[in-house]
Parts: sequence; C-alpha cells; structure tokens
Amino acid sequence: MSNTKIKLSVLDQSPVRKGVTARRAIEETTILAQETERLGYHRFWVSEHHNTTSLAGSTPEVLIAHLANHTKMLRIGSGGIMLPNHSALKVAESFRLLEVMHPNRIDLGMGRAPGTDRITASMLNPSNNWSEQDFVEQLRELQHYLHDTSDGGIQAKIKAIPIAETVPQQWLLSSSGQSALFAAHFGMGFSFAHFINPHGGPQAIQYYREHFKPSVDLTKPVENVALFVFCSEDEEKVKQQEALMAYRFLQLEKGGGLTSVGWNDIKDIRYTTIEQERIKANKPRMIYGTPAVIEERLSKLAADYAVDELMVVTITEHFEDRIKSYQLLSDLFL
Repeated sequence: MSNTKIKLSVLDQSPVRKGVTARRAIEETTILAQETERLGYHRFWVSEHHNTTSLAGSTPEVLIAHLANHTKMLRIGSGGIMLPNHSALKVAESFRLLEVMHPNRIDLGMGRAPGTDRITASMLNPSNNWSEQDFVEQLRELQHYLHDTSDGGIQAKIKAIPIAETVPQQWLLSSSGQSALFAAHFGMGFSFAHFINPHGGPQAIQYYREHFKPSVDLTKPVENVALFVFCSEDEEKVKQQEALMAYRFLQLEKGGGLTSVGWNDIKDIRYTTIEQERIKANKPRMIYGTPAVIEERLSKLAADYAVDELMVVTITEHFEDRIKSYQLLSDLFL
C-alpha cells in the first residue's frame, strides 16, 4: 500500500461493451458502485451523454436514485449534469428530491458542455444559445432554489419542491480554467477533467483556490481530478486496453461517434502518421499500467495537482478487468 494519502472516487460512464445491452451496462455500473463502496472509495459519480449507443448514462438523476438505493454510505452524484441542457428549477427539484431520499449523500456536479453534439443539444434545450452569461445566471438561480432565497422578480414566487433540510454538495466540472472562476465565485467544489484535457489543470486548480469565496455550503475550497486509469498485473492486458482507448479517442476526434469495439477489431489497424501523432497527444489523458507503475504515476499526478482525491474513469473490453482494476487501486491507496 502506498504511503501517499489519496482518496479514490469513481466517475462511471456506464459503457455499453461490445455484445451487451444497455440494461447490462447499468447492471455493471450498479455492481461497480457496490464493490467500490466495499473497497472504501469516497464517492461515485455518473455522467450525462446523449446520442451515443456506447454509453448508457443519459439521465444521471435517475441513475443516482437507483445507485443510492443499492448502496449505503457511498456518496453518489453527477459527473455531471450538463446544466445548459436543463432549466435550473428542474435540476434543483431533481436533486432536492434525491437529497430528501438520501440526506448528506448526494453530489450535484455540473458542467457547461452539452455532453453530446450541438444538434442533439439544441433538441434537448431549443433555447440554449451557449452564452457564458446564461450559464452564470443558471448557477445563480440554482442557489436561490436550493436555499429558498430570492433576489426578487418572478423567481420569488417559485419554490423548488420538495423542501429539503439539507443541500446536495455542489461541484463545477471543467476541462479548462474557465469554470474555476465560477466555482470559486459561488463557493462550490471544483473537479478538473484531466481525462478530457491533460494540460493546464494544476494552474486551474491553483486559481480556484486563490480566488475561492466561502459560501453557506462550503467554507474552504474542495477539489479533485478525474482521469482514465487502468491497472492490471497482466502487461498484455494493459497494452490492449490502452490501444482500445487510443482508438476511442480517434473515433471522437473524427466526429463519427463512439462504437463499442474489442481488441480483435482493432489489433491489425495501421494508423496514418497524423493518427499516430494524435494517439501520442492523447496518451497523457490516461494512466495505464501494472500496480507499480500506477502507484508511482498516480502519486506524482496527485502531487502535481496538490490534491488528495482522484476520480477514476475506467472502460475495459471485459467487465471483470474493470472490477479488478478498481480492486488493485484500492490495494495501493486505500
């Protein structure tokens, strides 16, 4: 076990593996939540994605209710609710209800990205114009709804139902430094998505800490970093899973959407020079390796960011490898 004090958490995207159904993907997410709770993980977040058949998590608030009912102490939350897709009132009511059902266990992680392509996002919320000011206004409205306060206007006549005695812990998620300012201003937690952008994260978190304003919910800054991780004692499995993730990154960058593939589908692919350059550029988004490699690299990353909590995203061809990876990580750090 490492001497480095690192809390481990999970960001799960409910991947629909090749040959399985979305129902099975949700079952695997549920099993993973129960197992990581047993292992001592700190929190378990689920994501919001749309218009892709390879990820089953389209509605975090529904999945959070299910997972909270199937666990006992693990913090369950969204990583995240893509706020521009929704009204602030709807988000407040969904998470107030979750908080009433599971007091002091719910995290409301929010992002500004759509979690999908722009056409789908426009169907989710036809009035969305991608304005930074609109996003800030949504955050401000959300605070009023969650705390039963008002700055006047129409909103003063509206209550987010049900009335709750506690408030979900709020986080802003970002792959750039932009939301660090918003998280600091509103006194929320801040999660940096290293798995999306491996550059500039330590600076964004430092900015957040330096500009943090205490809020009624949070008296001091709280932050974590999310990244792709895969740990195995089998070096060949490490190689194969890393290659599969490299292929997924290229799928996304080419705009063709994600499809579920296995090692045999990609093992003979020969990449162009440009594709090889993109694979190399994307490699820092993930830390894959044997336990000894993982222990050293995760400890260094936590030190570089000066954080004590890492959120692990793991997607594998076989579910048993995904479970085993989280077990090996717990042996190292928990």
